[in-house]
Amino acid sequence: MTILRPGILRYGLLTLLFLLFAVSLGAQSRKVYRGFDGGMMLHTGYQWGTVAGEQVKGAPFGVGGAIRVHLGGHFRLGAEGYVSSLKQGVRGSQIKSGWGGALADIYTVVGRFQPYGGLTIGGGSMTTLLMTEEPSSEWVPVDGTLYNRQPFLAVAPFAGFDILVAGPLHFTFKADWLLPIHKRDLLPSGPRFYFGILFYR
Repeated sequence: MTILRPGILRYGLLTLLFLLFAVSLGAQSRKVYRGFDGGMMLHTGYQWGTVAGEQVKGAPFGVGGAIRVHLGGHFRLGAEGYVSSLKQGVRGSQIKSGWGGALADIYTVVGRFQPYGGLTIGGGSMTTLLMTEEPSSEWVPVDGTLYNRQPFLAVAPFAGFDILVAGPLHFTFKADWLLPIHKRDLLPSGPRFYFGILFYR
């Protein structure tokens, strides 16, 4: 049986209120569709947690991207996806995750800056390989090796800003925090920071 994390109903309610508010903003505009943007981003940050009874922590590194459709003057809908790797102390130990989902955000324009905040809802898969002993040589079984692959569902609140560079080119910077929906999902927790290039049309 699926057990929800405490407070997940609050996430759902806040998400619903957020979407209703954002849609109402978009509906106020006579011209609803205002174009789209998309691009690639790199990310890092700091994450920690307990996976399979082992303490993990460190800076993840990864790449991905997003595409968003502009609706009205302040609302966007889209999707994003990323691959991230969190390496651990013993050679070869790492936690690798692929994650993506549907996003919604609200933005405004202040000169050349475009601050925004929103939420992504989706899921992915996390592959864990943890070795508690250093391999003595190649092609030799290693004691104390933990391996697991699990799907997960999660939400990721985020905030950031774009900087208009020239024409359709924007730099983007944002931060998010991946929160698993199910209690059984064992995900390292912590902030991730993104930077990349977007093209507006």
